[in-house]
Amino acid sequence: MKYAIKIHKISTVDELSDAWNVQDFKELLERFDFANDEVSDIKELRELLFMAIADKDPSEAAAIVLDYKLSDHLNEGQIDSLSYEMLVDKISEEYPKIDLHKELFNVNQLLYKAYNGKFPNTKATIVDFEITPLLNADKEISKEIVLKCFAKNLDSHNVIIRLFGKQLNGEEEFDEANDIIWDLQKKETGYRLTTSEYFMSKDEFLNEELDCKIEFFEKE
Repeated sequence: MKYAIKIHKISTVDELSDAWNVQDFKELLERFDFANDEVSDIKELRELLFMAIADKDPSEAAAIVLDYKLSDHLNEGQIDSLSYEMLVDKISEEYPKIDLHKELFNVNQLLYKAYNGKFPNTKATIVDFEITPLLNADKEISKEIVLKCFAKNLDSHNVIIRLFGKQLNGEEEFDEANDIIWDLQKKETGYRLTTSEYFMSKDEFLNEELDCKIEFFEKE
């Protein structure tokens, strides 16, 4: 299948705008024994939460936030281990389960900003682009299609190319694409992709426009 890609903008960010809402902050404040029912402004709640987090030992604070966000996916022992590992390693990039990277990024950056450091600073990449199916290419744009097209436009040292060569070439199924790309939104003038800077950094993009041919795995 062939597609035409046109990249409009590539941004590097250190937090996602929709990562936390008012209810998240209120629930976390309760868990930090810092509840305040009088405040409903998200910026004020965030400031209160940062104060509550900063009063705790970093690994203890990490365990509380991890338990809130990921207790459905991680057991108590895993949360305890991660709460210490997060202080020295970029867990949102290194954790084996790629499907947890986005939430680990959100947790890490909340803690990083609350402590003004102490935790490693991690980044995300946001790309605004157009993708046009050529000839008989599938018009339903999936994360796999986008990732395979983008891989044709990344430096050869890129981690996706190094780790997922067979999947990119259509030799194996590429289920990981759904987790490597955190979000794929349809916009008025194209699409917006969000992923980890670890998987796709601004400096790795080669061209603003390209035509690409991609292959898909065919089950026997």
